[in-house]
Amino acid sequence: MSRISRRHFLQFAGSTLATLGFSQLDIINKGNRYAKVLAQNTPRKLALLVGINQYPNSQRFANLQGCVTDVDLQQELLIHCFGFKPNDILKLTSNETPDKQPTRQNILTTFEKHLIEQAKPGDVVVFHFSGHGSRLPEPDPIQTCRNDNFNSTLVPANDGKNGVAQDIMGRTLFLLMSALKTENVTAVLDSCYSGGGTRGNFRVRSIPGDGLKPSPEEIAYQKRWMEQLQLSPEELARRRCAGVAKGVVFASAQRDEEALDANLGDFSAGAFTYLMTQYLWQQTDNVESAIAQLTNSIKSLSPQAPQADGSLNQPVYFINKPVPPTDAVITKVEGDKATLWLGGVDKESLEAFQPGATFAIINDKGQPSGQLELVSPRTGLRGEAKLVEKGAIASLQPGMLLQEASRIIPASLKLSIGLDPSLAGETNTAKQALLSINRLEAIPAEPGNVPYPGGVQYIFSRMTVPYERKLQQQQVANLPATDSIGLFTEGLEPVPESFGEPGETVTKAVERLESKLKALLAARIIKMTLNAGASELDMEVSMNLVGQPNQPLARTSTGRARNDRRESGQSYSKKLPLNQLFQFRVTNRENSALYFTTLLIDSTGGLVVVFPYQWPASEESMRLEPNQTLLIGDPEQLQLKAIQKGTGEALVIASRSPLKNAAKTLASLAAELKRSEGPMELREPVDVIGDLLNDLSRDRGLGAVAAKPVSASDMATLSITFEVS
Repeated sequence: MSRISRRHFLQFAGSTLATLGFSQLDIINKGNRYAKVLAQNTPRKLALLVGINQYPNSQRFANLQGCVTDVDLQQELLIHCFGFKPNDILKLTSNETPDKQPTRQNILTTFEKHLIEQAKPGDVVVFHFSGHGSRLPEPDPIQTCRNDNFNSTLVPANDGKNGVAQDIMGRTLFLLMSALKTENVTAVLDSCYSGGGTRGNFRVRSIPGDGLKPSPEEIAYQKRWMEQLQLSPEELARRRCAGVAKGVVFASAQRDEEALDANLGDFSAGAFTYLMTQYLWQQTDNVESAIAQLTNSIKSLSPQAPQADGSLNQPVYFINKPVPPTDAVITKVEGDKATLWLGGVDKESLEAFQPGATFAIINDKGQPSGQLELVSPRTGLRGEAKLVEKGAIASLQPGMLLQEASRIIPASLKLSIGLDPSLAGETNTAKQALLSINRLEAIPAEPGNVPYPGGVQYIFSRMTVPYERKLQQQQVANLPATDSIGLFTEGLEPVPESFGEPGETVTKAVERLESKLKALLAARIIKMTLNAGASELDMEVSMNLVGQPNQPLARTSTGRARNDRRESGQSYSKKLPLNQLFQFRVTNRENSALYFTTLLIDSTGGLVVVFPYQWPASEESMRLEPNQTLLIGDPEQLQLKAIQKGTGEALVIASRSPLKNAAKTLASLAAELKRSEGPMELREPVDVIGDLLNDLSRDRGLGAVAAKPVSASDMATLSITFEVS
């Protein structure tokens, strides 16, 4: 594994961690440390989880919606994946009883009594905080490596008076972590210290600290711990510049970035916490390949860049027993009925877990021993299921781990478009124009800080002066003209090449965007099949520059492939240089042939078929023999080159059965366009994707109207996201 030197990572000045007194390190290495530390066979594992949705009703505060969910996400992960005992996890949340509310005093007292007083050398400690962050001046500044007289804070649930805040300062957290008797400490901080209010349909986990100062109790508390730890101000400053107090610290965003409280449809959660815990459900004894995707995956929800820091030299030991990727767990049993927690399901495919989807019950050896079927609509990450195949199990038990067996792709899946208030009197006209496009729904904004409570995929909006200023502050390049109409993401980032000229009517804008909206809908549908962790196929995909086959820019594989070959944990840049030829290598490690197609989604939302690329295509041209590698982008046959900066995504779809319908539709399109070779942009992408789903579905005779059951044993969809720079 490559190491990052202390000198190197100190050059990354300005992160959230630095403002807390922590230096940065790439999240890939520290994500691996988090999983390995938690998986150790230690005498005891203790956790304190804090989540604050409800804040005092004052001008300074805005309520959040996903912080209590974050605590649930962490609790289920720690118990079922890392062996924490429920009684060793304490929660302080807005939903708890009065004595367990997340006030400043309760947080500090519980940290002392539950963690500091109980943890012994070799024990594992986890502290998680989800809520608002802020920044306050230090009355007696300790000069740090940043020479910053402000200290980032965690904002508890109680308010101060007369210009005094009740915040818990970063220096306090550093001292508390220093007091722990174990080195195996992980702190996860899902808050931020920049911005505030809302960003599109998301809430920002930050509030201003302007004009406020720390409470006298906070300063006295710090001095007490400095005396108890025998730390002079100079020694404390030196230690804070050197790195974390102990163990590992994760922060959800850099110092000048916004950590978002994300709307995920029928529930909210921290963008960082949701993605981090979902990946850790999927990890085996090597989480680096999963964590490596986090910084790229989070971009689909939020522009924040997670950071982490910790000791680089301390060896990390973890259990040798492999843990298979897991999608869900049984949390409650009543006869042959069970309540499931779907913590390992990817956000892109959550809607595919509806009644009829099935899960295999996994035994201690990682083998399927029975099957459950969802029987009612999912509520958040909880679902109700019944036993349909008993297999070798005597009875259902809470704690049984589950892997996806099949999912149901909704037949009526739509693309939800939010109508921004900037459309004003043209809102109804915009709604009618959007509704004229099949499988689109238009949702007017509601009053309040969450304009689209049910969630949307994109927002149809004018580029207003306030939006322009906000994006300029975030240093977004190539901003559309003021008063132009186009699409934002749900997190209020402009969709490239979606904005027109000022003065355009909403009707003309919708007409101009129709092909783009259809491509975005098609991409949403096919992403419902993403199943790298669950697929039983054995395959791998890598991306590299032409002439550099041994230096992959990115690599992904199915869970089975990862289990069969212990991966090195190598990290990949996922950065594609502008105007350079690149290619993909798709390897079929099965004992039988597989059938493939590959799609590219560019930064504008365009959907392009890059394999097959010789037309007319036949199902046999999409066949890859056992233990063979397919090269997509051989310069003598097909030249792939990125000519515009932005984010791209490759989707590789594999099936045990021939892709007959897709091949026929693509051949017809190629004939219509008079194409004989090369990549092909999809004109009616929803129709093509519909035919592809018919090929992938185990119930191929249901036709185009019915929902499509897709089996993890028969197909795989893998994704590689990359940045062109």
